[in-house]
Amino acid sequence: MKAVRNQYLLDEDDVPTHWYNILADLDVPASDVRRARPAARPDADARTADRGSTGANIPLSMYRGSVGTERHVKIPDPVRAQYQRWRPTPLIRAHRLEQALGTPAHIYYKYEGANASGSHKLNSALAQAYYYKKAGVQEITTGTGAGQWGTALSMACHALDLACTVFMVNCSYRQKPYRRVLMELNGARVIPSPSGTTEAGRALLAASPDGDGSVAIANAEALEHARTVTRGAFSVGSGENHVLLHQTVIGEEALLQMELAGEFPDVVIGAMGAGSNFAGLAFPFHREKLRTGAATRLVAVEPEACPKMTRGRYAWDYNDFSGTTPMTKMYTLGHTFVAPGVHAGGLRYHGAAPLVSALYDRGLMEAVAYGQKEVFEAGAFFARTENLIPAPESAHAVKCAIDEAVRAREENQPRVILFNVSGHGLLDLSAYDQYLAGTLEDHVVSDSHIAASLAGLPALDPVGGRA
Repeated sequence: MKAVRNQYLLDEDDVPTHWYNILADLDVPASDVRRARPAARPDADARTADRGSTGANIPLSMYRGSVGTERHVKIPDPVRAQYQRWRPTPLIRAHRLEQALGTPAHIYYKYEGANASGSHKLNSALAQAYYYKKAGVQEITTGTGAGQWGTALSMACHALDLACTVFMVNCSYRQKPYRRVLMELNGARVIPSPSGTTEAGRALLAASPDGDGSVAIANAEALEHARTVTRGAFSVGSGENHVLLHQTVIGEEALLQMELAGEFPDVVIGAMGAGSNFAGLAFPFHREKLRTGAATRLVAVEPEACPKMTRGRYAWDYNDFSGTTPMTKMYTLGHTFVAPGVHAGGLRYHGAAPLVSALYDRGLMEAVAYGQKEVFEAGAFFARTENLIPAPESAHAVKCAIDEAVRAREENQPRVILFNVSGHGLLDLSAYDQYLAGTLEDHVVSDSHIAASLAGLPALDPVGGRA
C-alpha cells in the first residue's frame, strides 16, 4: 500500500535566490501602479529618495527593484541567509480536511506561521530593515493592524540594531496584548493608535476618544512621527510594490512544492488586507498561467467588514487617514473609512495594493467577502481537522478553500486547491473563545457608510492629480 504523503518539503538550499516582479508580465500604465504625486521631505537623507505611495523616503536600491521590468530581482545574500533560518516553509496536503468534507478535491496549504514572528510578514520586514540599514537609517517607524507586521518589523530591527516605533491600531492593541509584548521584548516602542503623541492622533482622539482606530490612522501617525526623527524612516508592511515583491518568495517555493506533489492548482487563494499575503502566493502562479496557459483561478478573500474589492471603487486615493501621502490608483473604500473592530485586524485596511487592484480591474483574479462568524466557524473546523489554529486573517482563506472543496463535492468534479495559511492563531485565542462562547458578532457595513467615505475623495483629473 502506498504511503500517504502529508508534507512537501524543500531543502534549505532551495530557498529562492530571486523575488518575482509581476510588472514584467503586467501590461498596465506605469501610473496605475505608482504614486500620483510626490510628497517630498526637505530633510531627506542623501542616500534615499522620495518614492512609493507612502510618501516616505525609501532606499533607492529597494525602490528600483519594485518599479522596473526585470522579471527576477535578486534577494540580497544577507537577507536570503536570514530566510534560511526558517525557510523553505512547508506545503501540506490537508488529507483530514478532505476526508471531513467528503470532497474529491485535493487541498494543499502553504504554512507561513512557523517563524518566530508567527506570520509571513517577516519576509518583507527583514528585507526592508536590511535596505534601510544600508541607507543609514537608525530608526524605523510603522503602523500595524493586528500586530503581525509590527511584531515582524520589531524582530528585524532588533536583528539589525535599529530602533523601532510601532503605532498599533487601538482595537487590536486591546484585543491582542501579547503581540504588544512580543514587540516590546524585541525592543520596540508600541503606541496605541490614535494616540496623544501626534497631531493627527490628538485630533482624532478629540473627535472620538474611544475610537477603534484603523491602519490608515496608524500609518498617518507613524509618518508624522518619522518626520521628527533624525535618520528615521517610515516603513509599511503591505500594499507597496516592494512589499509584494518580497513576499513572492512564498509562491516561488510553492511552485516547486506543487511540482513535487505532481499537481498544479486549479485555484489559488489568499486572504486580502492590502495584498502582501495574497500576492506573495498568487503572483508567481499568475506568471505560470501566462507561460503554460493554465486556467488557474486566483481568489482574494476579504472581510465583509472591510470589502474594498467587492464593494469599493477603483479610484485614486491616499494611503493614510490624513491624506498626506501621494495618491495611488486602487480599489478603495476611502482613506477615512474605519472598519468595524473585527478580529482579523490585518484585513481592515481601506484599500487594495495597486498591483492587486490592476489585476482585479482587468479580470485576471477574483474576490469574495465573508462575515466574521462564518470565518471563525471555518477556522475552528480547520483547527479540529488539521490541528493547526489559523490566524483570523488566514481563516478567511480557509473558509474560501472549504467552499471550493464543497462545490467540487456537489459537482462531483476533482479540483486542486492551494491556499496560504499566512499566520498562526495562538495569539488570537481570545477571539476563538468568543466564537466558542457564542458571543462573537458579525459586523454589517452599510452602503451609506461606504458612500460617505468614498464621497470624501477629492475630485481628480484623468491622470490622478487634483482637479
